[in-house]
Amino acid sequence: MLKGYGLPQTVMDQALIALIVLVLNNLNIPEPSPGPGPRPGPGPGPRPGPGPRPGPQPGRNWSSWEDLGGILTSSPAVSSSQANRLDVFGRGQNYSLWHKWWDGRRWSDWEDLGGVLASSPGAVSRGPNGTDVFTVGQNRALWHKWWDGRRWSDWEDLGGILMTAPAAASWGPNRIDVFSTGENQALWHKWWDGSRWSNWEDLGGIITSPPAAVSWGPNRIDVFGRGQNRSLWHKWWDGMRWSEWEDLGGEPITSGPAAASTGQNRLEVFARGTQNQLLYRNWNGSRWSSWQSLGGMITSDPAAVSWGGTRLDVFARGQNNHLWHLWRD
Repeated sequence: MLKGYGLPQTVMDQALIALIVLVLNNLNIPEPSPGPGPRPGPGPGPRPGPGPRPGPQPGRNWSSWEDLGGILTSSPAVSSSQANRLDVFGRGQNYSLWHKWWDGRRWSDWEDLGGVLASSPGAVSRGPNGTDVFTVGQNRALWHKWWDGRRWSDWEDLGGILMTAPAAASWGPNRIDVFSTGENQALWHKWWDGSRWSNWEDLGGIITSPPAAVSWGPNRIDVFGRGQNRSLWHKWWDGMRWSEWEDLGGEPITSGPAAASTGQNRLEVFARGTQNQLLYRNWNGSRWSSWQSLGGMITSDPAAVSWGGTRLDVFARGQNNHLWHLWRD
Protein backbone atom coordinates (compact mmCIF):
# COMPACT_ATOMS: atom_id res chain seq x y z
CA MET A 1 0.00 0.00 0.00
CA LEU A 2 2.93 2.34 0.69
CA LYS A 3 4.84 1.58 -2.50
CA GLY A 4 2.99 4.32 -4.39
CA TYR A 5 4.64 6.91 -2.15
CA GLY A 6 8.16 5.83 -3.15
CA LEU A 7 9.22 4.70 0.33
CA PRO A 8 12.19 2.33 0.61
CA GLN A 9 11.40 -1.29 1.41
CA THR A 10 13.36 -1.20 4.73
CA VAL A 11 11.26 1.72 5.96
CA MET A 12 8.05 -0.08 5.05
CA ASP A 13 9.25 -3.26 6.90
CA GLN A 14 10.06 -1.30 10.05
CA ALA A 15 6.68 0.43 9.95
CA LEU A 16 4.87 -2.90 9.61
CA ILE A 17 6.77 -4.41 12.56
CA ALA A 18 5.98 -1.39 14.73
CA LEU A 19 2.30 -1.67 13.81
CA ILE A 20 2.20 -5.38 14.75
CA VAL A 21 3.90 -4.71 18.11
CA LEU A 22 1.45 -1.88 18.83
CA VAL A 23 -1.56 -4.11 18.11
CA LEU A 24 -0.26 -7.02 20.23
CA ASN A 25 0.53 -4.79 23.19
CA ASN A 26 -3.02 -3.45 23.23
CA LEU A 27 -4.87 -6.76 22.86
CA ASN A 28 -6.70 -7.87 26.02
CA ILE A 29 -5.27 -11.40 26.16
CA PRO A 30 -5.95 -13.04 29.54
CA GLU A 31 -3.04 -14.59 31.42
CA PRO A 32 -3.18 -18.36 32.06
CA SER A 33 -5.08 -19.19 35.24
CA PRO A 34 -3.30 -21.18 37.97
CA GLY A 35 -5.53 -24.17 37.27
CA PRO A 36 -9.21 -24.78 37.94
CA GLY A 37 -10.23 -24.74 41.56
CA PRO A 38 -12.97 -26.70 43.27
CA ARG A 39 -16.38 -26.51 41.65
CA PRO A 40 -19.58 -26.25 43.71
CA GLY A 41 -22.27 -28.69 42.77
CA PRO A 42 -25.63 -30.12 43.80
CA GLY A 43 -26.22 -33.15 46.00
CA PRO A 44 -24.87 -36.67 45.64
CA GLY A 45 -24.80 -37.87 42.08
CA PRO A 46 -22.35 -38.60 39.28
CA ARG A 47 -19.92 -35.91 38.20
CA PRO A 48 -17.48 -35.96 35.29
CA GLY A 49 -13.88 -36.70 36.20
CA PRO A 50 -11.08 -36.15 36.29
CA GLY A 51 -11.90 -32.60 37.27
CA PRO A 52 -9.95 -29.94 39.13
CA ARG A 53 -6.98 -31.35 41.01
CA PRO A 54 -6.68 -30.41 44.69
CA GLY A 55 -3.10 -29.15 44.91
CA PRO A 56 0.32 -30.59 44.05
CA GLN A 57 0.46 -33.87 42.21
CA PRO A 58 1.77 -37.06 43.85
CA GLY A 59 5.16 -38.50 43.08
CA ARG A 60 6.25 -41.40 40.93
CA ASN A 61 4.02 -44.51 40.90
CA TRP A 62 0.96 -42.60 42.12
CA SER A 63 -1.86 -41.44 39.86
CA SER A 64 -3.15 -37.90 39.64
CA TRP A 65 -6.20 -37.08 41.73
CA GLU A 66 -9.60 -37.65 40.10
CA ASP A 67 -12.92 -36.08 41.06
CA LEU A 68 -15.71 -38.67 41.48
CA GLY A 69 -18.46 -36.18 42.26
CA GLY A 70 -21.20 -36.24 44.85
CA ILE A 71 -21.57 -33.90 47.81
CA LEU A 72 -20.27 -35.50 51.00
CA THR A 73 -20.98 -34.30 54.52
CA SER A 74 -18.58 -36.82 56.06
CA SER A 75 -15.32 -38.60 55.48
CA PRO A 76 -15.60 -41.50 53.01
CA ALA A 77 -15.16 -45.21 53.73
CA VAL A 78 -14.02 -47.90 51.29
CA SER A 79 -13.92 -51.69 51.10
CA SER A 80 -12.99 -54.28 48.49
CA SER A 81 -14.59 -57.72 48.26
CA GLN A 82 -12.46 -59.01 45.37
CA ALA A 83 -9.81 -58.01 42.85
CA ASN A 84 -10.61 -54.81 40.94
CA ARG A 85 -13.73 -54.12 43.00
CA LEU A 86 -14.21 -51.02 45.16
CA ASP A 87 -17.21 -49.95 47.23
CA VAL A 88 -17.11 -46.38 48.55
CA PHE A 89 -19.51 -44.91 51.10
CA GLY A 90 -20.21 -41.45 52.49
CA ARG A 91 -22.90 -39.41 54.16
CA GLY A 92 -24.96 -37.23 51.80
CA GLN A 93 -26.64 -33.89 52.28
CA ASN A 94 -29.75 -35.72 53.53
CA TYR A 95 -27.58 -37.47 56.18
CA SER A 96 -28.28 -40.91 54.72
CA LEU A 97 -25.69 -43.42 53.52
CA TRP A 98 -24.61 -43.04 49.88
CA HIS A 99 -22.76 -45.68 47.87
CA LYS A 100 -20.65 -45.66 44.70
CA TRP A 101 -18.73 -48.61 43.29
CA TRP A 102 -16.10 -49.58 40.73
CA ASP A 103 -16.87 -52.88 38.93
CA GLY A 104 -13.53 -53.26 37.16
CA ARG A 105 -14.50 -51.15 34.14
CA ARG A 106 -16.38 -48.05 35.27
CA TRP A 107 -17.74 -46.13 38.22
CA SER A 108 -21.44 -46.43 39.05
CA ASP A 109 -23.71 -43.53 39.83
CA TRP A 110 -24.33 -42.73 43.48
CA GLU A 111 -27.14 -44.65 45.24
CA ASP A 112 -28.94 -43.71 48.46
CA LEU A 113 -28.98 -46.56 51.03
CA GLY A 114 -31.03 -44.72 53.62
CA GLY A 115 -30.55 -44.29 57.35
CA VAL A 116 -29.73 -41.20 59.39
CA LEU A 117 -25.99 -41.07 60.07
CA ALA A 118 -24.50 -39.13 62.98
CA SER A 119 -20.91 -39.88 61.88
CA SER A 120 -18.84 -40.90 58.93
CA PRO A 121 -19.30 -44.55 57.92
CA GLY A 122 -16.82 -47.38 58.25
CA ALA A 123 -16.75 -50.33 55.85
CA VAL A 124 -15.15 -53.74 55.50
CA SER A 125 -15.49 -56.86 53.36
CA ARG A 126 -15.40 -60.27 55.05
CA GLY A 127 -15.39 -62.27 51.80
CA PRO A 128 -16.57 -62.26 48.19
CA ASN A 129 -19.86 -60.37 47.85
CA GLY A 130 -19.97 -59.61 51.57
CA THR A 131 -19.77 -55.95 52.60
CA ASP A 132 -20.51 -54.54 56.05
CA VAL A 133 -21.04 -50.84 56.77
CA PHE A 134 -21.11 -49.24 60.22
CA THR A 135 -21.93 -45.78 61.55
CA VAL A 136 -22.96 -43.94 64.69
CA GLY A 137 -26.71 -43.43 64.91
CA GLN A 138 -28.67 -40.54 66.34
CA ASN A 139 -28.73 -42.41 69.68
CA ARG A 140 -24.86 -42.54 69.66
CA ALA A 141 -24.98 -46.35 69.30
CA LEU A 142 -23.25 -48.41 66.63
CA TRP A 143 -25.48 -49.16 63.64
CA HIS A 144 -24.83 -51.83 61.01
CA LYS A 145 -25.99 -52.54 57.45
CA TRP A 146 -24.68 -55.27 55.16
CA TRP A 147 -24.75 -56.63 51.60
CA ASP A 148 -25.10 -60.43 51.35
CA GLY A 149 -24.45 -60.72 47.61
CA ARG A 150 -28.08 -60.16 46.60
CA ARG A 151 -29.54 -57.31 48.63
CA TRP A 152 -28.89 -54.76 51.35
CA SER A 153 -30.16 -55.52 54.86
CA ASP A 154 -32.07 -53.11 57.04
CA TRP A 155 -30.12 -51.16 59.65
CA GLU A 156 -29.53 -52.87 63.02
CA ASP A 157 -28.61 -51.23 66.35
CA LEU A 158 -25.55 -52.82 68.01
CA GLY A 159 -25.52 -50.62 71.10
CA GLY A 160 -22.77 -48.75 72.85
CA ILE A 161 -22.20 -45.02 73.33
CA LEU A 162 -19.71 -43.88 70.71
CA MET A 163 -17.93 -40.56 70.32
CA THR A 164 -16.28 -41.04 66.91
CA ALA A 165 -16.90 -42.75 63.60
CA PRO A 166 -16.30 -46.52 63.70
CA ALA A 167 -13.62 -48.51 61.88
CA ALA A 168 -13.84 -52.17 60.90
CA ALA A 169 -11.44 -54.94 59.92
CA SER A 170 -11.82 -58.62 59.02
CA TRP A 171 -9.11 -61.25 59.50
CA GLY A 172 -11.11 -64.21 58.21
CA PRO A 173 -14.37 -65.33 56.57
CA ASN A 174 -17.37 -64.17 58.58
CA ARG A 175 -15.19 -62.39 61.17
CA ILE A 176 -15.58 -58.67 61.86
CA ASP A 177 -13.82 -56.45 64.42
CA VAL A 178 -15.24 -52.96 64.98
CA PHE A 179 -13.56 -50.09 66.84
CA SER A 180 -14.54 -46.63 68.02
CA THR A 181 -13.83 -44.29 70.91
CA GLY A 182 -16.00 -44.16 74.00
CA GLU A 183 -16.98 -41.40 76.36
CA ASN A 184 -13.62 -41.82 78.14
CA GLN A 185 -11.74 -41.23 74.81
CA ALA A 186 -10.36 -44.77 75.00
CA LEU A 187 -10.49 -47.29 72.16
CA TRP A 188 -13.48 -49.62 72.37
CA HIS A 189 -13.84 -52.95 70.52
CA LYS A 190 -16.73 -55.21 69.51
CA TRP A 191 -16.53 -58.27 67.28
CA TRP A 192 -18.63 -60.75 65.31
CA ASP A 193 -17.38 -64.35 65.57
CA GLY A 194 -19.62 -65.80 62.86
CA SER A 195 -22.62 -66.47 65.09
CA ARG A 196 -23.03 -63.59 67.54
CA TRP A 197 -21.79 -60.15 68.52
CA SER A 198 -19.58 -59.76 71.59
CA ASN A 199 -20.01 -57.16 74.29
CA TRP A 200 -17.94 -53.99 74.06
CA GLU A 201 -14.43 -54.09 75.56
CA ASP A 202 -12.26 -51.12 76.58
CA LEU A 203 -8.75 -51.24 75.05
CA GLY A 204 -7.49 -48.10 76.74
CA GLY A 205 -5.52 -45.18 75.41
CA ILE A 206 -6.63 -41.61 74.79
CA ILE A 207 -7.58 -41.17 71.14
CA THR A 208 -8.39 -37.76 69.64
CA SER A 209 -9.63 -39.01 66.26
CA PRO A 210 -11.67 -41.80 64.74
CA PRO A 211 -9.57 -44.98 64.69
CA ALA A 212 -8.45 -46.98 61.66
CA ALA A 213 -8.17 -50.77 61.56
CA VAL A 214 -6.77 -53.35 59.15
CA SER A 215 -5.75 -57.01 59.09
CA TRP A 216 -2.80 -58.42 57.14
CA GLY A 217 -3.41 -62.07 58.03
CA PRO A 218 -5.39 -64.58 60.12
CA ASN A 219 -5.91 -63.47 63.73
CA ARG A 220 -3.94 -60.25 63.21
CA ILE A 221 -5.36 -56.75 63.64
CA ASP A 222 -3.58 -53.39 63.58
CA VAL A 223 -5.37 -50.31 64.94
CA PHE A 224 -4.27 -46.68 64.60
CA GLY A 225 -5.40 -43.36 66.04
CA ARG A 226 -4.21 -39.84 66.69
CA GLY A 227 -2.91 -39.24 70.20
CA GLN A 228 -3.06 -36.18 72.42
CA ASN A 229 0.31 -35.10 71.00
CA ARG A 230 -1.16 -35.19 67.45
CA SER A 231 1.14 -38.00 66.34
CA LEU A 232 0.16 -41.45 65.05
CA TRP A 233 -0.36 -44.16 67.67
CA HIS A 234 -0.53 -47.92 67.04
CA LYS A 235 -1.90 -50.97 68.85
CA TRP A 236 -2.13 -54.53 67.55
CA TRP A 237 -3.56 -57.99 68.23
CA ASP A 238 -1.14 -60.88 67.55
CA GLY A 239 -3.60 -63.75 67.97
CA MET A 240 -3.09 -64.07 71.73
CA ARG A 241 -3.06 -60.61 73.28
CA TRP A 242 -3.27 -56.89 72.63
CA SER A 243 -0.03 -54.91 72.60
CA GLU A 244 0.50 -51.69 74.50
CA TRP A 245 0.00 -48.47 72.58
CA GLU A 246 3.11 -47.23 70.73
CA ASP A 247 3.79 -43.70 69.51
CA LEU A 248 5.01 -43.81 65.89
CA GLY A 249 6.06 -40.15 65.99
CA GLY A 250 6.69 -38.08 62.90
CA GLU A 251 5.05 -34.83 61.96
CA PRO A 252 1.66 -33.89 63.43
CA ILE A 253 -1.49 -35.17 61.74
CA THR A 254 -4.75 -33.23 61.57
CA SER A 255 -7.18 -36.09 60.90
CA GLY A 256 -7.95 -39.63 61.79
CA PRO A 257 -5.72 -42.13 59.96
CA ALA A 258 -6.59 -44.65 57.26
CA ALA A 259 -4.92 -48.05 57.03
CA ALA A 260 -4.52 -50.73 54.36
CA SER A 261 -2.32 -53.77 53.84
CA THR A 262 -0.66 -54.93 50.61
CA GLY A 263 0.56 -58.25 52.00
CA GLN A 264 1.64 -60.24 55.03
CA ASN A 265 3.37 -58.02 57.58
CA ARG A 266 2.85 -54.95 55.37
CA LEU A 267 1.00 -51.84 56.48
CA GLU A 268 0.15 -48.65 54.59
CA VAL A 269 -1.12 -45.67 56.62
CA PHE A 270 -2.50 -42.31 55.48
CA ALA A 271 -3.51 -39.11 57.25
CA ARG A 272 -4.00 -35.40 56.60
CA GLY A 273 -1.06 -33.11 57.33
CA THR A 274 -0.87 -29.59 58.69
CA GLN A 275 -1.17 -28.13 55.18
CA ASN A 276 -4.26 -30.28 54.45
CA GLN A 277 -2.12 -32.50 52.24
CA LEU A 278 -2.35 -36.29 52.16
CA LEU A 279 0.46 -37.97 54.11
CA TYR A 280 1.61 -41.56 53.64
CA ARG A 281 3.91 -43.93 55.53
CA ASN A 282 4.38 -47.69 55.56
CA TRP A 283 5.69 -50.66 57.54
CA ASN A 284 7.82 -52.93 55.31
CA GLY A 285 8.02 -55.85 57.73
CA SER A 286 10.96 -54.53 59.72
CA ARG A 287 10.65 -50.75 60.12
CA TRP A 288 8.37 -47.75 59.69
CA SER A 289 9.08 -45.18 56.99
CA SER A 290 8.83 -41.46 57.58
CA TRP A 291 5.76 -39.53 56.45
CA GLN A 292 5.73 -38.68 52.73
CA SER A 293 3.48 -36.01 51.23
CA LEU A 294 1.20 -37.07 48.37
CA GLY A 295 -0.11 -33.54 47.92
CA GLY A 296 -3.72 -32.62 47.44
CA MET A 297 -6.00 -30.41 49.51
CA ILE A 298 -8.31 -32.68 51.49
CA THR A 299 -11.04 -31.73 53.96
CA SER A 300 -11.71 -35.07 55.65
CA ASP A 301 -10.11 -38.16 57.08
CA PRO A 302 -8.83 -40.31 54.21
CA ALA A 303 -9.99 -43.87 53.47
CA ALA A 304 -7.76 -46.56 51.95
CA VAL A 305 -7.87 -50.15 50.74
CA SER A 306 -5.79 -52.62 48.72
CA TRP A 307 -7.52 -55.13 46.46
CA GLY A 308 -4.37 -57.08 45.53
CA GLY A 309 -0.61 -56.93 45.08
CA THR A 310 0.84 -53.48 45.63
CA ARG A 311 -2.38 -51.77 44.53
CA LEU A 312 -3.63 -49.00 46.82
CA ASP A 313 -6.74 -46.85 46.45
CA VAL A 314 -7.17 -43.76 48.63
CA PHE A 315 -10.24 -41.54 48.92
CA ALA A 316 -10.96 -38.22 50.64
CA ARG A 317 -13.34 -35.30 50.44
CA GLY A 318 -12.01 -32.31 48.49
CA GLN A 319 -12.52 -28.58 48.92
CA ASN A 320 -15.61 -28.83 46.71
CA ASN A 321 -17.04 -31.57 49.00
CA HIS A 322 -16.76 -34.08 46.13
CA LEU A 323 -15.22 -37.53 46.52
CA TRP A 324 -11.61 -37.54 45.31
CA HIS A 325 -9.56 -40.61 44.41
CA LEU A 326 -5.85 -41.38 44.18
CA TRP A 327 -4.28 -44.77 43.45
CA ARG A 328 -1.02 -46.67 43.07
CA ASP A 329 -0.65 -49.76 40.88
